[in-house]
Amino acid sequence: MKKLIINADDFGYSRGVNYGIIDSYQYGVLTSTTFMSNMPGADHAADLAKQNPGLGVGVHLVLTCGRPLLANHRTIVDSKGDFRKLAFYKGAFTIDYDEVYFEWKAQIEKFLSYGLQPTHLDSHHHINSFGDIPQVFLQLAKEYSLPVRNNMEQKEVKTTDFFAYLIESALKDEQALNELFREHDTVEVMSHPAYLDKPLLSTSSFTYPRVDEVEFLTDPGIVGLIQGRSDIQLTTFKGLLKPII
Repeated sequence: MKKLIINADDFGYSRGVNYGIIDSYQYGVLTSTTFMSNMPGADHAADLAKQNPGLGVGVHLVLTCGRPLLANHRTIVDSKGDFRKLAFYKGAFTIDYDEVYFEWKAQIEKFLSYGLQPTHLDSHHHINSFGDIPQVFLQLAKEYSLPVRNNMEQKEVKTTDFFAYLIESALKDEQALNELFREHDTVEVMSHPAYLDKPLLSTSSFTYPRVDEVEFLTDPGIVGLIQGRSDIQLTTFKGLLKPII
Protein backbone atom coordinates (compact mmCIF):
# COMPACT_ATOMS: atom_id res chain seq x y z
CA MET A 1 0.00 0.00 0.00
CA LYS A 2 1.38 3.41 -1.02
CA LYS A 3 1.09 6.19 1.56
CA LEU A 4 0.22 9.80 0.72
CA ILE A 5 0.56 12.70 3.15
CA ILE A 6 -0.93 16.01 2.01
CA ASN A 7 0.39 18.67 4.37
CA ALA A 8 -0.67 22.31 4.75
CA ASP A 9 2.04 24.68 5.93
CA ASP A 10 1.38 27.82 8.04
CA PHE A 11 -1.28 26.61 10.53
CA GLY A 12 -1.45 29.42 13.08
CA TYR A 13 -0.51 32.24 10.69
CA SER A 14 -3.98 33.81 10.95
CA ARG A 15 -7.62 32.85 11.36
CA GLY A 16 -8.16 32.91 7.60
CA VAL A 17 -5.27 30.53 7.06
CA ASN A 18 -6.49 28.30 9.87
CA TYR A 19 -10.03 28.02 8.49
CA GLY A 20 -8.75 27.30 4.99
CA ILE A 21 -6.69 24.43 6.35
CA ILE A 22 -9.53 23.00 8.41
CA ASP A 23 -11.97 23.14 5.48
CA SER A 24 -9.39 21.41 3.28
CA TYR A 25 -9.21 18.64 5.89
CA GLN A 26 -12.93 18.34 6.69
CA TYR A 27 -14.21 18.58 3.11
CA GLY A 28 -11.18 17.51 1.11
CA VAL A 29 -8.10 15.32 1.04
CA LEU A 30 -5.76 17.26 3.34
CA THR A 31 -4.39 14.96 6.05
CA SER A 32 -1.70 16.96 7.84
CA THR A 33 -0.56 20.46 8.75
CA THR A 34 2.31 22.22 10.49
CA PHE A 35 1.92 24.79 13.23
CA MET A 36 3.58 28.22 13.58
CA SER A 37 3.90 28.71 17.33
CA ASN A 38 5.07 32.33 17.07
CA MET A 39 2.25 33.70 14.93
CA PRO A 40 -0.93 35.57 16.02
CA GLY A 41 -3.28 32.74 15.00
CA ALA A 42 -1.54 30.08 17.11
CA ASP A 43 -4.11 29.94 19.93
CA HIS A 44 -6.93 29.67 17.40
CA ALA A 45 -5.09 26.93 15.52
CA ALA A 46 -4.54 24.97 18.72
CA ASP A 47 -8.28 25.06 19.47
CA LEU A 48 -9.09 23.86 15.95
CA ALA A 49 -6.51 21.07 16.23
CA LYS A 50 -8.19 19.79 19.38
CA GLN A 51 -11.57 19.85 17.62
CA ASN A 52 -10.14 17.83 14.71
CA PRO A 53 -8.05 15.05 16.29
CA GLY A 54 -7.76 13.13 13.02
CA LEU A 55 -5.71 15.92 11.46
CA GLY A 56 -1.99 15.31 11.87
CA VAL A 57 -0.33 18.43 13.28
CA GLY A 58 3.42 18.98 13.32
CA VAL A 59 5.55 22.02 14.06
CA HIS A 60 6.47 24.53 11.33
CA LEU A 61 9.71 25.94 12.74
CA VAL A 62 10.10 29.66 11.98
CA LEU A 63 13.10 31.95 11.47
CA THR A 64 11.81 34.27 8.72
CA CYS A 65 8.31 35.44 9.68
CA GLY A 66 6.90 37.44 12.58
CA ARG A 67 8.64 37.81 15.92
CA PRO A 68 10.54 35.18 17.93
CA LEU A 69 9.19 33.73 21.15
CA LEU A 70 12.45 34.41 22.99
CA ALA A 71 14.01 37.80 23.65
CA ASN A 72 17.64 38.92 23.42
CA HIS A 73 18.50 37.28 20.11
CA ARG A 74 21.34 39.09 18.35
CA THR A 75 21.89 37.43 14.97
CA ILE A 76 18.51 36.08 13.82
CA VAL A 77 16.51 39.31 14.29
CA ASP A 78 16.58 42.77 12.74
CA SER A 79 16.80 46.12 14.53
CA LYS A 80 13.07 45.98 15.36
CA GLY A 81 13.31 42.55 16.95
CA ASP A 82 11.52 40.81 14.08
CA PHE A 83 12.90 37.69 12.43
CA ARG A 84 15.18 38.45 9.50
CA LYS A 85 13.85 37.92 5.97
CA LEU A 86 14.70 34.88 3.88
CA ALA A 87 17.15 36.84 1.72
CA PHE A 88 19.45 37.21 4.72
CA TYR A 89 19.98 33.47 4.88
CA LYS A 90 20.59 33.18 1.14
CA GLY A 91 23.67 35.41 1.27
CA ALA A 92 26.81 35.52 3.33
CA PHE A 93 25.72 35.53 6.94
CA THR A 94 26.92 34.87 10.44
CA ILE A 95 24.40 33.52 12.90
CA ASP A 96 24.57 32.06 16.37
CA TYR A 97 23.26 28.53 15.99
CA ASP A 98 22.54 28.37 19.70
CA GLU A 99 19.97 31.10 19.11
CA VAL A 100 18.36 28.97 16.41
CA TYR A 101 18.34 25.91 18.66
CA PHE A 102 16.80 27.61 21.70
CA GLU A 103 14.27 29.58 19.65
CA TRP A 104 13.11 26.47 17.82
CA LYS A 105 13.02 24.49 21.03
CA ALA A 106 10.81 27.23 22.52
CA GLN A 107 8.48 26.96 19.52
CA ILE A 108 8.18 23.20 19.99
CA GLU A 109 7.63 23.58 23.71
CA LYS A 110 4.89 26.17 23.15
CA PHE A 111 3.15 23.70 20.85
CA LEU A 112 3.40 21.03 23.56
CA SER A 113 1.99 23.49 26.12
CA TYR A 114 -1.35 23.37 24.30
CA GLY A 115 -1.61 19.68 25.18
CA LEU A 116 -0.94 18.65 21.57
CA GLN A 117 1.50 16.01 20.37
CA PRO A 118 3.43 16.86 17.19
CA THR A 119 3.52 14.39 14.32
CA HIS A 120 6.67 15.80 12.68
CA LEU A 121 8.88 18.82 12.01
CA ASP A 122 9.38 21.03 8.99
CA SER A 123 10.17 24.74 8.59
CA HIS A 124 8.87 27.96 7.12
CA HIS A 125 10.46 28.83 3.76
CA HIS A 126 12.45 25.55 4.02
CA ILE A 127 14.94 27.40 6.21
CA ASN A 128 15.91 24.08 7.80
CA SER A 129 17.89 23.30 4.62
CA PHE A 130 20.07 26.46 4.64
CA GLY A 131 23.75 26.54 5.60
CA ASP A 132 24.46 24.65 8.82
CA ILE A 133 20.89 25.03 10.07
CA PRO A 134 20.12 21.38 9.12
CA GLN A 135 22.36 20.27 11.99
CA VAL A 136 20.20 22.16 14.49
CA PHE A 137 17.01 20.92 12.85
CA LEU A 138 18.08 17.28 12.95
CA GLN A 139 19.30 17.63 16.54
CA LEU A 140 15.80 18.71 17.58
CA ALA A 141 14.15 15.99 15.49
CA LYS A 142 16.22 13.37 17.29
CA GLU A 143 15.70 15.01 20.68
CA TYR A 144 11.93 14.89 20.30
CA SER A 145 11.93 11.61 18.29
CA LEU A 146 9.99 13.17 15.41
CA PRO A 147 9.88 12.48 11.65
CA VAL A 148 10.83 15.32 9.32
CA ARG A 149 10.05 16.64 5.85
CA ASN A 150 12.24 15.15 3.15
CA ASN A 151 13.70 18.41 1.78
CA MET A 152 17.30 17.90 2.93
CA GLU A 153 19.75 15.09 3.58
CA GLN A 154 18.29 12.88 6.29
CA LYS A 155 20.29 10.87 8.79
CA GLU A 156 18.78 8.53 11.36
CA VAL A 157 15.36 10.18 11.28
CA LYS A 158 12.06 9.11 9.77
CA THR A 159 10.82 10.77 6.62
CA THR A 160 8.99 10.04 3.39
CA ASP A 161 10.61 8.56 0.31
CA PHE A 162 9.79 11.71 -1.66
CA PHE A 163 8.64 15.30 -1.15
CA ALA A 164 6.60 17.15 -3.81
CA TYR A 165 6.51 20.97 -3.75
CA LEU A 166 3.64 21.64 -6.17
CA ILE A 167 0.26 20.19 -5.31
CA GLU A 168 -1.42 21.21 -8.56
CA SER A 169 0.97 19.14 -10.68
CA ALA A 170 1.53 16.28 -8.22
CA LEU A 171 -2.15 15.42 -7.77
CA LYS A 172 -3.82 16.79 -10.90
CA ASP A 173 -4.86 13.50 -12.52
CA GLU A 174 -4.42 9.73 -12.65
CA GLN A 175 -1.22 9.96 -14.67
CA ALA A 176 0.34 12.38 -12.19
CA LEU A 177 -0.51 10.08 -9.28
CA ASN A 178 0.99 7.10 -11.07
CA GLU A 179 4.17 9.05 -11.76
CA LEU A 180 4.34 10.29 -8.17
CA PHE A 181 4.39 6.76 -6.80
CA ARG A 182 6.27 5.05 -9.62
CA GLU A 183 9.47 4.80 -7.59
CA HIS A 184 8.24 5.76 -4.12
CA ASP A 185 6.15 4.10 -1.43
CA THR A 186 5.63 7.15 0.81
CA VAL A 187 5.14 10.71 -0.46
CA GLU A 188 4.44 14.08 1.14
CA VAL A 189 2.84 16.79 -0.98
CA MET A 190 3.08 20.35 0.33
CA SER A 191 0.19 22.82 0.17
CA HIS A 192 -0.76 26.28 1.45
CA PRO A 193 -4.57 26.49 1.56
CA ALA A 194 -6.09 29.59 3.17
CA TYR A 195 -8.85 32.13 3.08
CA LEU A 196 -7.68 35.70 2.73
CA ASP A 197 -7.84 37.98 5.74
CA LYS A 198 -6.13 41.26 6.61
CA PRO A 199 -3.20 39.71 8.54
CA LEU A 200 -2.33 37.50 5.58
CA LEU A 201 -2.84 40.18 2.93
CA SER A 202 -0.75 42.71 4.83
CA THR A 203 2.23 40.49 5.64
CA SER A 204 2.57 37.82 2.94
CA SER A 205 3.43 38.04 -0.75
CA PHE A 206 1.75 34.66 -1.35
CA THR A 207 -2.00 35.24 -1.07
CA TYR A 208 -4.59 34.53 -3.78
CA PRO A 209 -3.13 31.16 -4.87
CA ARG A 210 -3.90 29.93 -1.35
CA VAL A 211 -7.64 30.23 -2.04
CA ASP A 212 -7.13 28.25 -5.24
CA GLU A 213 -5.53 25.51 -3.16
CA VAL A 214 -8.56 25.28 -0.86
CA GLU A 215 -10.69 24.84 -3.97
CA PHE A 216 -8.29 22.26 -5.38
CA LEU A 217 -8.10 20.20 -2.19
CA THR A 218 -11.88 20.14 -1.76
CA ASP A 219 -12.76 19.68 -5.44
CA PRO A 220 -15.05 16.61 -5.78
CA GLY A 221 -13.08 15.39 -8.78
CA ILE A 222 -9.76 15.51 -6.92
CA VAL A 223 -11.30 13.98 -3.79
CA GLY A 224 -12.81 11.16 -5.84
CA LEU A 225 -9.57 10.61 -7.75
CA ILE A 226 -7.44 10.19 -4.63
CA GLN A 227 -9.92 8.46 -2.37
CA GLY A 228 -10.85 6.11 -5.19
CA ARG A 229 -7.36 4.64 -5.41
CA SER A 230 -7.28 1.31 -3.58
CA ASP A 231 -3.47 1.26 -3.76
CA ILE A 232 -2.97 4.66 -2.07
CA GLN A 233 -3.66 5.35 1.60
CA LEU A 234 -4.13 8.91 2.80
CA THR A 235 -2.24 9.24 6.08
CA THR A 236 -0.17 11.48 8.35
CA PHE A 237 3.44 11.34 9.48
CA LYS A 238 2.31 8.99 12.24
CA GLY A 239 1.84 6.43 9.49
CA LEU A 240 5.52 6.38 8.57
CA LEU A 241 7.22 3.16 9.57
CA LYS A 242 10.49 3.03 7.63
CA PRO A 243 13.44 5.23 8.73
CA ILE A 244 15.84 6.50 6.06
CA ILE A 245 19.43 6.31 7.29
